[in-house]
Amino acid sequence: MRFVFSILVLFGGFNLHAKMLWSDASFTYLNGSNYQVGDNKREVYTFEHAAKTTWGDSFLFIEQLQSNNGDKQIYGEISPRFELLQLENSIAKSLFVATTVEFSQQHLHDGSSREFAHYLLGLGTKFTPEYFSFVNLNLYKRFNDSGDSNYQLTLAWALPFDNWLYDGFIDYASAVSGKSPTMNFTSQLKYNLASLLSLDTKVFVGVEYVFWNDKFGIDGVNERNANLLVKVHF
Repeated sequence: MRFVFSILVLFGGFNLHAKMLWSDASFTYLNGSNYQVGDNKREVYTFEHAAKTTWGDSFLFIEQLQSNNGDKQIYGEISPRFELLQLENSIAKSLFVATTVEFSQQHLHDGSSREFAHYLLGLGTKFTPEYFSFVNLNLYKRFNDSGDSNYQLTLAWALPFDNWLYDGFIDYASAVSGKSPTMNFTSQLKYNLASLLSLDTKVFVGVEYVFWNDKFGIDGVNERNANLLVKVHF
């Protein structure tokens, strides 16, 4: 997947030439049995990296999905945001140029394979409401590899309390020719075991719940999927 390598190089260059203010990396294991579109039982292994730099902020994840029927998929998103200005006396704290690349390569049990790359460009902002670690909002135009362009609104948040963390995202993408509008509300509720295990790093256990209407724009395909979760930061 040459396009994946190219994007990773660009992402690395973004963080390399900006001064790193903080960064965080983690590995997550998920196990669920109510997936829609393809086999319903899957294991998912996810690497995530988030960072704040003098240029803005960035987030990426790359995950491997393994289905019981033998299907395998690599899916990822790379999302650097470039700060345009800081906002004074406003509920929003900054204005960003927001970018995302979505990429996938899938190998099916019948021997066939599929891949795509979607490119998103728009504006983003961040909020700092009380009790939340962050609330980010991005509005994108989507340039889709295999169809017409459309629009996407993405909200992401993190809400810590005691040793618990509730975080997640909501994606709403507008309709395109032959596809319905789609809404994906995925969130995780997890407990940090670090203090119980006398660890210096965060180790979470919990559940991820996916509430996805018209998945992939397929009318009437609605996913309600709970996954067991283990997440380790390093």
